Amino acid sequence: MTDRSDLSNLPSYRQPRRPVFSARKIALMASVVAGLGAAVYGFGTSTSPADLFSTPALAQVNNEVRKVERPIGFADIVERVKPSVISVKVNMKEKTASNDDGDDSSSPFQPGSPMERFFRRFGGPDGVPGLKGGGGRGRVVQGQGSGFFISADGFAVTNNHVVDGADKVEVTTDDGKTYTAKVIGTDQRTDLALIKVEGSSNFPFAKLADGKPRIGDWVLAVGNPFGLGGTVTAGIVSASGRDIGNGPYDDFIQIDAPVNKGNSGGPAFDTNGEVMGVNTAIYSPSGGSVGIAFSIPASTVKSVVAQLKDKGSVSRGWIGVQIQPVTPDIADSLGMKKAEGALVAEPQANGPAAKAGIESGDVITSVNGESVKDARELARTIGGLAPGATVKLNVLHKGQDKVVNLTLGQLPNTIEAKADIDKDSGKGASRGTDVPKLGMTVAPADSVAGAGKEGVVVTEVDPKSAAAERGFKEGDVILEVGGKSVSTAGEVRDAINTARTDNKNSVLMRVKSGGQSRFVAVPIAKG
Repeated sequence: MTDRSDLSNLPSYRQPRRPVFSARKIALMASVVAGLGAAVYGFGTSTSPADLFSTPALAQVNNEVRKVERPIGFADIVERVKPSVISVKVNMKEKTASNDDGDDSSSPFQPGSPMERFFRRFGGPDGVPGLKGGGGRGRVVQGQGSGFFISADGFAVTNNHVVDGADKVEVTTDDGKTYTAKVIGTDQRTDLALIKVEGSSNFPFAKLADGKPRIGDWVLAVGNPFGLGGTVTAGIVSASGRDIGNGPYDDFIQIDAPVNKGNSGGPAFDTNGEVMGVNTAIYSPSGGSVGIAFSIPASTVKSVVAQLKDKGSVSRGWIGVQIQPVTPDIADSLGMKKAEGALVAEPQANGPAAKAGIESGDVITSVNGESVKDARELARTIGGLAPGATVKLNVLHKGQDKVVNLTLGQLPNTIEAKADIDKDSGKGASRGTDVPKLGMTVAPADSVAGAGKEGVVVTEVDPKSAAAERGFKEGDVILEVGGKSVSTAGEVRDAINTARTDNKNSVLMRVKSGGQSRFVAVPIAKG
């Protein structure tokens, strides 16, 4: 028989703890949690008067939550814009073909062209999301790219390198239909092409954006990588105004949306469903996306396409000068407060600038009252104007501001090649005279075969000197020092001493190298 005695007298006995919350409090807390779930997630069903969140305060909380909601996908945008994107297939001879699926590693671009230089810079054809040659010599092979309609009657945009040299162009729309297209015009400098698709007058088309994207904006890349059919990737705008060495008109948008081979000519959409750019190049050591892609801005596409549609080619304004950036050292040498503008290295003979009196060493600071930030901005500004237009240039000439009015010429389609100075020109020449503190020796140009009659030729450069750091090499010809023409080593030394007396930190030299002129600011030692 069990003894049911009082256990509280035992030494090991502990009084049971009383519940922290009463049953009533637990019920109240449960109703609060249920109300919170209803407010935040929208699935509560309680309508009891005991629900503390069924109040005006709850409505206010819900409104605030809705204000900070963000879209969790881009399906609505993609559904609207994807039908405007097309796959572009071309047939061409193997010599000029570009094909993503080919095994030939040769560049698909013309030697010396802007895209071919970009090709070399980034290590092979995988650097461009376009197409590369394939097949045996003399074959007719297919190329693959992307594009998009810009009008209901079938005008579409793609890349120049996709259709360049094509014998036949076909496009496949998002619904699987195939049409024949013809090339209306191409522009190699911006790598854009306009094609016309026949067969319908009611194609879905995309709108080119009016505004400029901000860094950090969402971007959707739509195209046909690897020929698999329409593909969409998302990312953000990483940078703008990128110069990738493609040419003086570089002004690319950099995006990190995955862009692969075959996306060439495809659009990059913003969240308004408008085209902010045309995908044209990627940086990729492996051929796959590494999050660095470049798009041609919509503003550039608009101006180029308008001319291609009108006359099949692009005409650009031209003033006929070789220009270079104004570095801080150059600005100091010229007495400028800021390193801005475009420095004229050499005006071309009989060009508009030379006829208007612009000289080597002048700095162009504004065009039609708009400030010029750097040399690339000057090239883009002048190139965006029509040949025959009259422009007003503000120029810094020998330390004085002046205004020059000139009529623009038309930018030549080809650039004349200039012969390099004979690499053996220094052979048999005297060692030359040393220029102290610069680390190089010079000799009169007319004493060295092939160096010309003007200036002094560099015969030797100390690899650890200031001259070597600034890129001087044997065979360069120094034409001017501190704004004065020189023909002897003594005149070079005198010009340097004058700059030192004037408390200059560097002296500006005009140098001819490989047939091209440039200005170089060389630091000078005090004392």
